[in-house]
Formats: sequence, structure tokens, C-alpha cells
Amino acid sequence: MKYLQVELRVFSGLEKYLSHKRFGEPVPVELPEEATLRDLLQKMGIPEEQVFTILVNGRHQSLDYIPGEGDRVSLFPPVGGG
Repeated sequence: MKYLQVELRVFSGLEKYLSHKRFGEPVPVELPEEATLRDLLQKMGIPEEQVFTILVNGRHQSLDYIPGEGDRVSLFPPVGGG
């Protein structure tokens, strides 16, 4: 099986799922070549329902999207407030 590496960044509270990582800090993650963004969340222990927006290289993507080598993946929770 071939693997690739993506750069993960989490924002607005999602960093609590990654030990010792701060808001927006890049985290290198190795994934199987055919892994989806859903697989990435599972690997990192981030519940799907906590993620509202996923950007890959600045573009919105779904959980079924398959990232490529070196892609920058940013995760954002639903925005609260009023």
C-alpha cells in the first residue's frame, strides 16, 4: 500500500482533539493513498459532527474527498455566537 502526507490544521476548538497542538499549527499526517477526509478525521480522533467546514488548499471539500500528496487540510467547527 502506498502512503502520502498531508498537512492538517485545526481551528476554533478542534485542537483539543490533537494533543499538544495549538490553533492553526500544522500537523503532518500520513495516510493511505486512497484515504478520504473522513478517514483522516477517524485517524485523528476528531468526531465528524464537530467539523462544519473542510478546506483543502483553500477550497471547500466533502468528507468523501481524497486528498493528494502535500495537500493542506483545514478543519473548522460550526461557528457559534449570536
